[in-house]
Amino acid sequence: MDNIILVGAKAPNFQLIDQKGKEVSLSDFRGKKVLLSWHPLAWTSVCTDQMRALDREYDRFLEKNTIPLGISVDPQPSKSAWAKVLSLSKLAALADFNPLGEVAKAYGLFSPDFGASKRANILIDEEGTVIWTKKYEVSQLPDVEEVFSQI
Repeated sequence: MDNIILVGAKAPNFQLIDQKGKEVSLSDFRGKKVLLSWHPLAWTSVCTDQMRALDREYDRFLEKNTIPLGISVDPQPSKSAWAKVLSLSKLAALADFNPLGEVAKAYGLFSPDFGASKRANILIDEEGTVIWTKKYEVSQLPDVEEVFSQI
């Protein structure tokens, strides 16, 4: 599956486990915008910077009625250890692990050759409709200011 979900599409709901073992569903955030920030794999430098930026700017996202979520195909225990190493204090780091990449596939972001998601940001409005998408090169750090310009 190689085509990112289209703007205007209904965002597929999901239930994933975060780094603390809590189940998180997209539908939990109805009435708020949600940023799904996809990173290929934990424990890599660009992914580290991407998640730290979201955690650092978390309150600013909340001020704009937006919940950022970090998502990768890493298993929950790995996400938990990684979030502790990164000192993520607010951001939910979700594990799209079992079945592998199921949510990434639903959003058109899973790379079967790589066995992980691509790097992308998907912004969803208060009603669950995709309003902005951007795919990045694996080596490219998404610009958090660009995201804020789309909210």
